[in-house]
Amino acid sequence: MLTVIVFIIILGLLIFVHELGHFLVARRNGIKAEEFGFGFPPRIFGFIKDEESGKYKFVPGNKKVESKNTIYSINWVPLGGFVKIKGEDGMDGESPDSFAGRPAWTRIKVLVAGVIMNFILAWVLISIALMIGAPEAIDDSIKDAGDTKVQVSQVIPGSPADEMGIKMGDEVVRATNINQGSVNDIKLVSELQEFTSDSKGEEVVIEIKRGREILALSGVLRAEFPEDQGPLGAALVRTAMVSHSWYEAIWSGLVSTYELIIVIILALYNIIKDLILGMPVAVDIAGPVGIAVLTHQVTTLGLVYILQFAAILSINLGIINGLPIPALDGGRILFVLIEKIKGSPISQKIEHMFHTASFVFLIAIMILVTVRDFMKLDVIGGIKGLF
Repeated sequence: MLTVIVFIIILGLLIFVHELGHFLVARRNGIKAEEFGFGFPPRIFGFIKDEESGKYKFVPGNKKVESKNTIYSINWVPLGGFVKIKGEDGMDGESPDSFAGRPAWTRIKVLVAGVIMNFILAWVLISIALMIGAPEAIDDSIKDAGDTKVQVSQVIPGSPADEMGIKMGDEVVRATNINQGSVNDIKLVSELQEFTSDSKGEEVVIEIKRGREILALSGVLRAEFPEDQGPLGAALVRTAMVSHSWYEAIWSGLVSTYELIIVIILALYNIIKDLILGMPVAVDIAGPVGIAVLTHQVTTLGLVYILQFAAILSINLGIINGLPIPALDGGRILFVLIEKIKGSPISQKIEHMFHTASFVFLIAIMILVTVRDFMKLDVIGGIKGLF
């Protein structure tokens, strides 16, 4: 149940902040926001500024309101929020407080604001994590680093580590060679590397800490393996929890956010390139179910990992929304730019047709990715873990 709550909070925060960006920039540029809601309809209740007294008055959920002012509403579905901007559907183009009636640059600012807010949210979340104390990679040669861990940073598909059930983020605690009877406490990456090198082709037990659980995972190490891997087939890193002062955290958070944006854009570029060339997609993709299962995994690791995970999702949401695809913010920006180059508005019928077709396509992709999640992941076990 905790994972479900965390999942809803993360998803809700990401969407709410995105819509808040649109709302704030629209209002700042004189565009009317008819309603700004927390959660999705149906409405529970709302508040609106009275035009005569200037005070806020209560609005029942089922009441239809016609007003020059914004309705601030609380809604039943707690997944983020929404903003209803006057003229965003292309109507009311002659009204000065309408989105459709504003200059191209103003409309672009409103549309891009959601993406920017997602990037800002990621920066804030990463900075908070750094102030609390986040795991950072350190070298084996550093002796006085406080509480250190040897953690798995990558698991090679089909490797002994994968078959044993070792997952990214696991902390390696102990390694035992069944045949030799040797037990090794693992404090350094080199210690586990030496152990696996001495135990090639033999049965071993790797004890790992995953959240609050200690698991003993057994398997047989490879005697032969690719040159850039190893007998176990897992990449390892030694980490220590390092906390930063608030000013260091803000700067480091900004740098980390920028680096993550670049990494995710490059990964997305490679996915699109591979799809166009008909090559297998090298980067793994997760849909809503996969993200829910990943949320369960990071929830067991603690608050700092949840913050970092939410930051990565926020950056992903911002980048995806910025793509020049109809139905997304980037697609709407593309239509505004075409209008600017063309010198006249695009037919609303044609634009709506493109947005609708793209929306159906995106939903189909989401369904396919979700089905793939069920086929690829241990989703049944993962979903049981959510509750």
